[in-house]
Amino acid sequence: MEKEDLCLIVMDNCEELGLKVNKEIKRIRKSEENYLVPIEMSRFNDGEGKVTIKESIRGKDCYIISDTHNYSITYKMYDFEHHMSPDEHFQDIKRTILAIMGHAKSIKVVMPMLYSARQHRRKSRESLDCAAALQELKNLGIDGIVTFDVHDPNVQNAIPTLSFDNFFPTNDMLRTFLKNEEFDSEKTLVVSPDTGAMDRARFLADILRVDVGMFYKRRDISKIVNGTNPIVAHEYLGPNVRGKAIIIVDDMLASGGSMFDVAEELKKRGAKKIFFFTTFALFTQGFKRFDEAYEKKLFDAIYSTNLTYVPEEILNKEWFYAADCSTYLAKIIDSLNKGNSISALMKDNSVITKYKQEKNLFKN
Repeated sequence: MEKEDLCLIVMDNCEELGLKVNKEIKRIRKSEENYLVPIEMSRFNDGEGKVTIKESIRGKDCYIISDTHNYSITYKMYDFEHHMSPDEHFQDIKRTILAIMGHAKSIKVVMPMLYSARQHRRKSRESLDCAAALQELKNLGIDGIVTFDVHDPNVQNAIPTLSFDNFFPTNDMLRTFLKNEEFDSEKTLVVSPDTGAMDRARFLADILRVDVGMFYKRRDISKIVNGTNPIVAHEYLGPNVRGKAIIIVDDMLASGGSMFDVAEELKKRGAKKIFFFTTFALFTQGFKRFDEAYEKKLFDAIYSTNLTYVPEEILNKEWFYAADCSTYLAKIIDSLNKGNSISALMKDNSVITKYKQEKNLFKN
């Protein structure tokens, strides 16, 4: 496939990452080609939106890149400043697909954080948003989804005839972690904060070749607070944590409540250091509580990615590190566009392998 077949349609909620991906694809292909296709996203005064594609995309392999959780994007509606929600960002993805008008050779939607991923299964009489959203995109004629660290990968069963590629930015996060921290596999433990995160905890533990533990949340099923059953206690299952560095891993960090509860329990059990590993750092209730917890030495650092928006104020915190995943995403798009296998990109553990070889840390 010729390089000219590729085009990147980057939504305004993902400009910084999109520019880096374009630059990396140019580097990978040793090309001066600009793969970015300009679009115009406009709003009427009542808040209704419109997307216009400014160049021809006829016969091209289009990748729409969108960060549906970028709450920094605003627009004027009825003369007040309105922050866009994930629902509105998702609607703009659909508008972009409609603007393509079937002229593209293929369309893939790149949502680093999958829209409505937490509403992935139905309990009683409630909406099944993620599956419905995927069905909407399928019905609009897309050819596949590219995403990262999906809350529950089984949601792809909603679109069984479309490609659904779910990647993990573990390598990039570990690269950043190993630049800043001392690693000793004998004194490190990966812990899942709940049963739902156990698969990704095991994935990281297998790469690091360390042991794994788990908490499970005991909830009061007789009550509902803020849309969920309140947690009564966090019960721990796993090896002794005393004197060890603990990596608590999850797909997303929202308010941080569960992470703090787990960290407190681990500290009570004698954990020496605590690191949070999360693909998506949302900070839905701000960062003040994190500052306070850091000062109290409840945790040592948070390692995340640039796959979703993080305010500059948080990026500058001494306890926060965001791994740059633009090269990884560029390799993914480059491989998909060329029709190459992506298996190696999904299972890559080269960072820790190289680190252990350099440090001679492999066990006999």
